[in-house]
Amino acid sequence: MAKLVVFVAIVAIAVATGLLVDLPSVEQVQTAADELGWWSLAVFALLYGAITMTPAPKSVISIAAGAVFGFWTALPVVLLGALLSATGSFFLGKALGRGAVEKFTGQRVDKVDRLLSDRGLVAVLGVRMVPVIPFMAVNYASGLTGLRRRDYILGSAIGMIPGVVAWVAIGAFGLELGPPFWIAVSALGILTATAGLVAWKARKAESDA
Repeated sequence: MAKLVVFVAIVAIAVATGLLVDLPSVEQVQTAADELGWWSLAVFALLYGAITMTPAPKSVISIAAGAVFGFWTALPVVLLGALLSATGSFFLGKALGRGAVEKFTGQRVDKVDRLLSDRGLVAVLGVRMVPVIPFMAVNYASGLTGLRRRDYILGSAIGMIPGVVAWVAIGAFGLELGPPFWIAVSALGILTATAGLVAWKARKAESDA
C-alpha cells in the first residue's frame, strides 16, 4: 500500500504541475537557452526525462525541442532525455512493484510481459519502433518483467530513434513545410499505421485463441 501511495503521489504532483504552471512560449525558451548556453541542453534533457515519466505527451516536447534548438542539436538531447525517462521509469516500476504499477497502467503489465520477456532485445526494438503500447506504460511495466536490463536499455536507445527523429524534424522544419517536414510526417504515418496493424493482428490472435 505504501508503494502505491508513493507512486500515485509522484504522478499527481507531476500532473498538477503541468496543469497549474503556465508553459513558457517558444520565444521565451529560446531566450533562456541563449542565456544558459550549452547548459540549457543538459537542463532540457533532464527536464524531458522527468516530465515524460508522467502522462505528459513526449511528442509535444520533442516538437518544441526541434523548434527551439534546431534539428541536429535537439535530436541527441531528446534521445538522451527519452532514454533517461525510459530507464528511470523502468527502475521505479521495479522498486514499487506490480501492485502499484498496475493501478496506474491497468492490465497492460500482462501485455508487456508477454511481449518482452521471451524475445528480449528484439521485442523491445519492435515495441519502441512500432509503439503498440504507450511509451510510459512500457517503461514502468518493463521493470516488472523478466526482461534483462541490458536488452531493455539497448533496445530502447535504438528503437526510439525513428520516432524521435520524426517529431524533432516536425518541430525544426515544420514552419518551412519543405521536404524534411513531409518526410517526417510520412515516417510518423507509416509508424502509426504499422502500430495499428500490429495491434489489430495481436487482438485477432487473442480472439482466435
